[in-house]
Amino acid sequence: MDMITHSRGGTFPIGELSQLTGVNIETIRYYEKIGMLPAPPRTEGRRRVYDRHHLRVLAFIRRGRELGFTLTEIKTLLALGGPERAPCGEVREIATKHLDDIRAKIADLRKLERLLGQTIDRCEGGTAPECPVLDILSPEPSMVS
Repeated sequence: MDMITHSRGGTFPIGELSQLTGVNIETIRYYEKIGMLPAPPRTEGRRRVYDRHHLRVLAFIRRGRELGFTLTEIKTLLALGGPERAPCGEVREIATKHLDDIRAKIADLRKLERLLGQTIDRCEGGTAPECPVLDILSPEPSMVS
């Protein structure tokens, strides 16, 4: 995806921004609405006209989402100055917290893997009332009432 070459020498419509970044048009509008992407100027015909700054910010948001950062975390990074000027120490704090969250999720998934594996190992392929897999998936009686 070439983010430097544009058909209009530096400005382009939302459809082209969407193609260049791989971000859906409705998502671009949503990011504008919540203040993550600056509102672009409009033509006399009221069409949005984006520039390289919008492209860079949107690519930054998309990559952040791909790496699992929340919109709040990305918004904080953008508020710190975004991809061009954010202070590295503050960015590091946010990234460290995110890494801690990822490690906690991995630990939870490993526990779930062990529990599910042990449950499957206990399953003899019998009838439903004696199936440990169904037992683990069934809610506790107090949760159903």
